[in-house]
Amino acid sequence: MSHTAVNNDDPYKEIRPYRDDEVGQVLFDLLHNNEFVDAITKYQFPKASGWAGWFLRPIVKQYLAARMGDVDTVRDFQQLVESYMNKMIKRSTTKLSCSGLDKLDKEDAYLFVSNHRDIAMDPAFVNWMLYHAGMDTVRIAIGDNLLRKPYVSDLMRLNKSFIVNRSAKGREMMTALTQLSSYIDHSVTTGHSVWIAQREGRAKDGDDRTDPALLKMFYMSQRKQRSFSEMVERLNIVPVSIAYELDPCDSAKANELAAKAEGGTYEKSEFEDIQSIVKGIVGDKGRVHVGFGEPIRGEFESAEELAAEIDRQIHQNYRLHATNLAAAGEATDEGLALLESRLSQVDGAAKDILKAMYAKPVLNYNNAQTESR
Repeated sequence: MSHTAVNNDDPYKEIRPYRDDEVGQVLFDLLHNNEFVDAITKYQFPKASGWAGWFLRPIVKQYLAARMGDVDTVRDFQQLVESYMNKMIKRSTTKLSCSGLDKLDKEDAYLFVSNHRDIAMDPAFVNWMLYHAGMDTVRIAIGDNLLRKPYVSDLMRLNKSFIVNRSAKGREMMTALTQLSSYIDHSVTTGHSVWIAQREGRAKDGDDRTDPALLKMFYMSQRKQRSFSEMVERLNIVPVSIAYELDPCDSAKANELAAKAEGGTYEKSEFEDIQSIVKGIVGDKGRVHVGFGEPIRGEFESAEELAAEIDRQIHQNYRLHATNLAAAGEATDEGLALLESRLSQVDGAAKDILKAMYAKPVLNYNNAQTESR
């Protein structure tokens, strides 16, 4: 898709993904960012990067320059990401499956509202499915709380991510939310699909619920032009359920929830989000299923009504794995063994929390089945 030269008053410049004509400069800056080269060196050579860093860094830089030498467009960059993703899927999943894509039109753009279990992998798996079905990859909404390092922000924006300004306060926040609302509308109506989580933060307790405030944000830039139901139709909203048989961050989530239940607060360490991202990417996920729902149509009086319909589809399309069924007391030997291996990582109250985390999708699925009868 060729990009026409954009006028100087680019209203989304601060938050939007990079365009093809910006890729070269961003990659040049990344290769000359010592912090980025250090991070890659540590990732590739975890043991040797400390004592042999001075020797390894120039080699890593050369390797990166060679890999990135042919990257001139966002698509080129995504193909590079795809090769890494391929390796990661082979290493960390036993089976990857998908349902519902056949109900979507390949030529249409959608707003995918997805449950949120893993920071990096949720949108990555959605993209993987779309890419292999011959559809365009999505623009990904990502919170600025994850972008404390400029090079992380650059990498994400090369990979079609746009920034959700969560740190804004007061009047600044209203401006940021209206801009975000307008950007999502602009993307979908100009043929670019968007992925966004159904609420801020992961569903650490396994309970996938859409925050109506998110849906009100979608409407902010449109409320003077059209009704809420017209906005829903225009944005082509498709609920997505991502189901992991094993959650690489399950013990960390359970420990955090247990600490909150006991003391009322939980202090994140400085790089905890980054650690969660890495663990989510490389950790064992078992079977993974991406369930695409159907585009939402019909009359909706309120954000709450729309949230209920998104939740219904997410719960109904959630692929229940052996771990979920074992946690809900519908056990197979395989499921019990898998669940037991997860429970053995935590103690005390965190054990019950972890078990409930895996059981919750079963309860939600059963409720959704009952409601739709």
